[in-house]
Amino acid sequence: MEATRSILIVGGGTAGWLTAAYLARFLDLPNRPDLAIRLVESPEIGVIGVGEGAFPTIRTTLQFLGVEERDFLRATGATFKQGIRFDDWVRTPVDGRHEHFLHPFEAPLYAADASLVSLWLAQDPATRPPFAEAVTIQHRVAEDRRGPRRAEEEGYAAPLNYAYHFDAVGLARLLAERARALGVEHVEDRLLGAALASDGGIAHLDFERSGAIRADLFVDCSGLRAELIGKALDEPFVSMRHHLFTDRALACRVPWPRPDAALPSYTIAAAHEAGWIWDIGLRDARGVGCVYSSDHLDDDRARAILGDYLGAPDTAAGARLIAFDPGYRRRQWIGNCVAVGMAAGFVEPLESAGIVLIEAAAAMIAEFLPQVGPVHASADRFNALMTARYDRIVDFLKLHYCLSRRDEPFWRANRDSASIPDTLGDLLDRWRTRPPSRFDFTLDVETFAYFNYQYVLYGMGFETAAPAGTDAAKALGAFGRIRRFGDQAVRDLPPHRELIEEINR
Repeated sequence: MEATRSILIVGGGTAGWLTAAYLARFLDLPNRPDLAIRLVESPEIGVIGVGEGAFPTIRTTLQFLGVEERDFLRATGATFKQGIRFDDWVRTPVDGRHEHFLHPFEAPLYAADASLVSLWLAQDPATRPPFAEAVTIQHRVAEDRRGPRRAEEEGYAAPLNYAYHFDAVGLARLLAERARALGVEHVEDRLLGAALASDGGIAHLDFERSGAIRADLFVDCSGLRAELIGKALDEPFVSMRHHLFTDRALACRVPWPRPDAALPSYTIAAAHEAGWIWDIGLRDARGVGCVYSSDHLDDDRARAILGDYLGAPDTAAGARLIAFDPGYRRRQWIGNCVAVGMAAGFVEPLESAGIVLIEAAAAMIAEFLPQVGPVHASADRFNALMTARYDRIVDFLKLHYCLSRRDEPFWRANRDSASIPDTLGDLLDRWRTRPPSRFDFTLDVETFAYFNYQYVLYGMGFETAAPAGTDAAKALGAFGRIRRFGDQAVRDLPPHRELIEEINR
């Protein structure tokens, strides 16, 4: 039977291959002779592979695609990620004194007879433990550099929530293998241009060797070049730089000083005078990058900051410069073309939202694509959900910056009310009177839950009015139990490096 529905994906990398594999799996491509999925990528365009982080949703996605967790960990040099540690985000370091707080992935523990958040707020701010330490055992586990599970436990299952750090090149290669196994056709060719149809959609794409290729749906995964959604269909890019100031990154890879070096199970995000540095621990190396605002810092100063952090100026001098404009396209699905990944938008690396957006887009395309009739029937709904999701991510990222009390110009500018989205400002007004609640959010457009906001708010010292009439003895008892559970977890769970080595053996 000849295919009656065809999908052409332009571009590989994580966006292209994850979308291809997801569509092939969801639409049951191996058993669909009426469906064809083809991915065309240029052999000249490489994938940036300096170490990347994901959000816990990646586990569900990989499991759905039929990728074994051990295969993923081995193929990508991956390690476990239990959250993000924020160094010096609250205050500028003075006299060599540094501070940090943790944003773990595990939700606060549940107490049947009281709200742990309310109990914590009611305690004396001068003596109470840090918020994440008080409400979850993951803080204790991560700070002790333990893994989130044991090596013998079933893949994707664990007593604690987690994601991964991984090599992006290895992930793209693994997803490509899975997509091809599911029946996706892979072609290496160079895109020359697009021919538009009379209705404003794409009639066909012209390639150097393959010539003209037609399809029912074209998926633009061409990255920041946005060959289809931007160049061919001329959908404007909406910059978010008035909210998020960073627009540059210097990225490099650094070897571990020795093979048995202690391995953190969190991303380190270390603030500097005009941005922050990511530090991601892979199995065999560290991926490190300096994110900064070109309005507040020139490239030479950024390299100096990265060199000081690494203690290796020569490594920083060779770091790759990546320029970006934080923002997105409001119409990401136009007619028979839909953009996924950086072709649709990119905000910044903080909190690893990039792959979550790819996962969300791929899942919606799979569910919205009709068997017959116009492929764009649900385009308006897709656009509404994706733009709302981008806006909510902008709010969450801005939260990290606008609560800082650092004194450099970059951080002072981030506190300017004119740079804070109205939606975030409204939430902050509410949260001065009570903690973030699940009822503050619409789940279909949220990447981050109410407790993710709680970890950042209270990690950065945000003040919420303490509830009246809270039993101090109950608070001490609840947090004492969590400390004991955390101590037990540290005894039961292996060191992170040991866990990774055992899985790879």
